[in-house]
Amino acid sequence: MNHALHGFGISPYMQELMVYAGHLNCYAQCNEVLEHFLNVKVNSSQVYRVTDHISEQLKPEDDSVERLLSPISKTDIFYVELDGSMISTREEGWKEIKLGRGFKSSDCLNPNSNSSFITASQYVGHFGNSEFFCSKMERFIDSYGNLDNRLVFINDGASWIKKWIEDTYPDAVSILDYYHACEHLHEFADTLCFEKPKAKELWCEQQKILLLDSQVQKVIENISLTSGKEKDKQELKNYYQNNIKRMDYKKYREIGCGIIGSGAIESAHRTVIQKRMKLSGQHWSRQGAQNMLRLRIISMNKQWHKVIDVLKTENRAA
Repeated sequence: MNHALHGFGISPYMQELMVYAGHLNCYAQCNEVLEHFLNVKVNSSQVYRVTDHISEQLKPEDDSVERLLSPISKTDIFYVELDGSMISTREEGWKEIKLGRGFKSSDCLNPNSNSSFITASQYVGHFGNSEFFCSKMERFIDSYGNLDNRLVFINDGASWIKKWIEDTYPDAVSILDYYHACEHLHEFADTLCFEKPKAKELWCEQQKILLLDSQVQKVIENISLTSGKEKDKQELKNYYQNNIKRMDYKKYREIGCGIIGSGAIESAHRTVIQKRMKLSGQHWSRQGAQNMLRLRIISMNKQWHKVIDVLKTENRAA
């Protein structure tokens, strides 16, 4: 059997190990790990070339989105969270990777607590324009059937996400991340002057209680009564007013598993992207970033068999 695939001179099994190591850690350290466990010297640049090549062969799979979770029951809510994460590129500076995550309410344990955990979820990612990413998200969501108001989106105030949801899934529930809304509130409170100690914290807590009770208009009125600058007040009031239809938190806490925050996608940013693609000193090419993202998504979706299938196909063709 000819193992010298594509001039690498490396067995398919060793190539798989190199790709697996390459998608977990920077190439400069992958060779050390491989040598430690296998007692075989591996050049870090070779790890990069093999990893990048195999991911390129997976490119057709990148456009297809298959359903990985079990069917959604009539009592289940399907949550979808999406957001962008910035990475450093050689050609264009800081650019955004777009990431989506979907999961069922029945797979969310201990929601709205510090010990919350999602037992099964599916990821979709793309390094590029929002139109292509949204088309992938649509194929992903639509593969689970017509969900209407059992489809729940949770995300921040990004206008492109909000518009896409309104245009494509008008019957879905769209939630503005509660903690993102509170973050804006705290930033505004930092600009105010309070006479008594802890008065700022008390004022913020009062507004947050009102938000949880879906009294957004009352919070807007309270912002107007503060001593803040008119520009700052108007900016925060406009933000809440523009998102008021997505801030019915009292209602949202009574549907599905009651989550109102985008912690699931924030966690995904760390585990899918930042853990491997935002290390100190890293600067990606556009193609290299897309190739690595593809492997990270495949791994997180528990689809590593796709990498093995590519290696088998190339081995048969050699």
